Amino acid sequence: MLIRSWDRGSEAEWRAWMAGRDFGVLAANSPEGPVLVPLHFLLDADRGEILLHLAAPNPLFAAVRADPHVTLAVTDDYAFAPGHWREGQVPTSYYASVQFHCLAEPVEDAAGKAEILNRQLAHFQPETPQTRVVPGAEPFGPLLSGLRGLRLTVREVRAKFKYDDKKPVEQQAAMAPLLAARGGPSDAGARAQLLRRNALRAGGCPQG
Repeated sequence: MLIRSWDRGSEAEWRAWMAGRDFGVLAANSPEGPVLVPLHFLLDADRGEILLHLAAPNPLFAAVRADPHVTLAVTDDYAFAPGHWREGQVPTSYYASVQFHCLAEPVEDAAGKAEILNRQLAHFQPETPQTRVVPGAEPFGPLLSGLRGLRLTVREVRAKFKYDDKKPVEQQAAMAPLLAARGGPSDAGARAQLLRRNALRAGGCPQG
């Protein structure tokens, strides 16, 4: 994706934004063309690692064997800003997007798959710590043959926060009440990001 100097997100920004997000689209290249899979994942930013699992027949695994370079994209807090809202009458899109460029390694052995699943369960289902996957043991162990794990080693992170940062701070801030008044499904998230970026530029706290 194109990232302008004014849209670029810092490491601190993308880490904070990703802390509440664990669903995205994983893209891989196969000889037949791109493979895109929407999925839940577990990010360990400090270790530079992403863990996930998929059904064994998923075409992503064939693509990864052909080319282990993959990209996980997470996009949210998006909104359309119509032209009549903005100086110059040119419409635009607001959104935040973080892309992780990774090397993918399939995990085939039962112990390795169980480890990934248990770490995911601890993240997604912390209210049931007693639920564990043990190879060969009921109820989940016998199901391990039907899935494969995937370990992604993060090589590069690209973060974009596109919220009119090129505009004067006053014009950027003027978008916030318009988003609030419209109240679309994702307007609140876009407004929060716009105000946060505006406050960073203005050197103060988010207002409006």
